Amino acid sequence: MRGKGVQGEARDGLGSGLHRAQAFMILATGLYRASHLAAGVVAVTQHQQERPLAWAVLGMALASSAAVFGTARARGWFGTVPAVADVVVVGGALPLVAGAGDATTAEVAWVMVLGGSASAVAAVAFTRWPAVVGTVAGLCLVHAVGYRLTGAEAGVVAGSLNSIVSSAVLAAVFWWYLRRQGSLLDAATSRALTAEARRARLTERMAHHRALHDTVLATLTAIASGRAEPGAEPVRERCAREAAYLRRLVQHQFNGDLPPGTAAALEGAVRSAESLGLRVSAQYHAVPEIPDHAACAIVGATTEALNNVLRHSGASHAYVTVTGRPEGEGRSLVVTVVDRGVGFAPEAVEKGFGLRCSVQGRMREAGGAADVDSAPGEGTRVELRWPA
Repeated sequence: MRGKGVQGEARDGLGSGLHRAQAFMILATGLYRASHLAAGVVAVTQHQQERPLAWAVLGMALASSAAVFGTARARGWFGTVPAVADVVVVGGALPLVAGAGDATTAEVAWVMVLGGSASAVAAVAFTRWPAVVGTVAGLCLVHAVGYRLTGAEAGVVAGSLNSIVSSAVLAAVFWWYLRRQGSLLDAATSRALTAEARRARLTERMAHHRALHDTVLATLTAIASGRAEPGAEPVRERCAREAAYLRRLVQHQFNGDLPPGTAAALEGAVRSAESLGLRVSAQYHAVPEIPDHAACAIVGATTEALNNVLRHSGASHAYVTVTGRPEGEGRSLVVTVVDRGVGFAPEAVEKGFGLRCSVQGRMREAGGAADVDSAPGEGTRVELRWPA
């Protein structure tokens, strides 16, 4: 058995190194087949124009080649059914059909040459060695019979059989080597990404450590030394803000370290609002890394939404929830900012109001969207989405 099978590997979406190896083998075997077909086109158009059978054989060879290589390109690798059909038609049926007519050895030579590219397809498309060996042996038998029908000399037959076997061996060796190199490249890329993620987590921890030193530790030290009165209102407000920060930090560690880019920028917006006296309860769930322009827009819109809580809501507490879908190209991010303040009627606000320009306009320009839900006396909920 030759491992898991590249067809299944392609569907599983393994790393780019293996994908490149597959793409190269499709291209290489396709060019090999194209060279054989070119010889057939020349032979038929210049020397066998009056033979309908020759045109029919050429048409079948072209159709089968288009099917096997077209599906391989579309799927990323050879499908079993198209590959088997190609071997049966191009490598098996056509040599027998061509040899059974009244053509000479020279006239069927281009058909026999196709056996080499058929064996190459079999060597890379079939996942089990017994299937490859059996296919190559069958092709050799069929071509020997086809040549015998034309009365070909032994040297011509031996050369054709050698081409079939050598094509299969070379294709198999090339595919084994490229697949191995692709796997090594994927493993190296995975190790590099793991190391980069580890460095990012260390950077985030250091940032948290510095923040703790400059906030919580400084406050506790001031209280312990008697320089700050624990019962004083400013001290209590500062302790509340720093307690909220500690809760978020514990949540981060419990859920797994957040990526330092987008999540750290959103945390910076929350901390900025807290520094202005707003108490913020923030929760983060599976925050992905999104493009820079989208991250800048959503962080700016979040900052403006929190500023509006401070300026207009009359509330001292805001709630921020950040959720995302981090997988692949389908990644997305949603940020909600909620307060329980006085609320307002969205349809009555002026055109230049911050929600219209700094929040909704900013998100729209970045390919996102912002929805505002509010009513007088009911508080306000701002939802930021990217993409829209």
